[in-house]
Amino acid sequence: MNEYESEPIRGLPQRLPKGERILWQGEPRWASLARRLFHLPTLVVYFAVLLALRAILALSAGGTVKDAILSATWLLPVAALAVVILTVYGWLIARTSVYTITEKRLVIRSGVVLPMTLNIPFVAVESAALRLYGQGIGDIPLVLSPNHRVAYYALWPHARPWKIKQPEPMLRSVADAERVAEILAGALAATAGRGDQAGETAPEAETDTHAQWSSHATAVA
Repeated sequence: MNEYESEPIRGLPQRLPKGERILWQGEPRWASLARRLFHLPTLVVYFAVLLALRAILALSAGGTVKDAILSATWLLPVAALAVVILTVYGWLIARTSVYTITEKRLVIRSGVVLPMTLNIPFVAVESAALRLYGQGIGDIPLVLSPNHRVAYYALWPHARPWKIKQPEPMLRSVADAERVAEILAGALAATAGRGDQAGETAPEAETDTHAQWSSHATAVA
């Protein structure tokens, strides 16, 4: 039995409040996630440049072509190992991650070593965006209101790159991203409508140390 088999609903640490429905559930596409999270094409180019430089240096020092090849190729196992490790890690991240959009919140379950669930109520979300790649895959970052902040380390790798001071949760490399963004936009609009009608305001953020669904943006290990 792994740590996720005890989930009452896949991707959720407990059952949703009565009347709250799941609108969409999915996970990152592992190949796209590994490629973009770890910048694998850039890494391959980096090692290729190192190989070429070593070969050029060997030739400029008076070595033969064979010497140049031998000088460069010792880096190949190192390069291959680095790419394989990062690719496998990307696969593990995707395999252990689940994104859940309900009528009232986004829940991100992740954690290769330390399982963690991130609960983001829509009252804490100011806006969302969409970045499309090929084959319908895309990223969907969310901007949280100022009094709802989650530490970057708690979000990573499901965080928008380089937004460290003001971290933004992000659905990474999801398939059919346009449809997912439409579902999310509809849920956010519905939440905003309910808030306007009820005069609802977002509460202060705090650390959630219990198992209940919170109205705060929280990360629970």
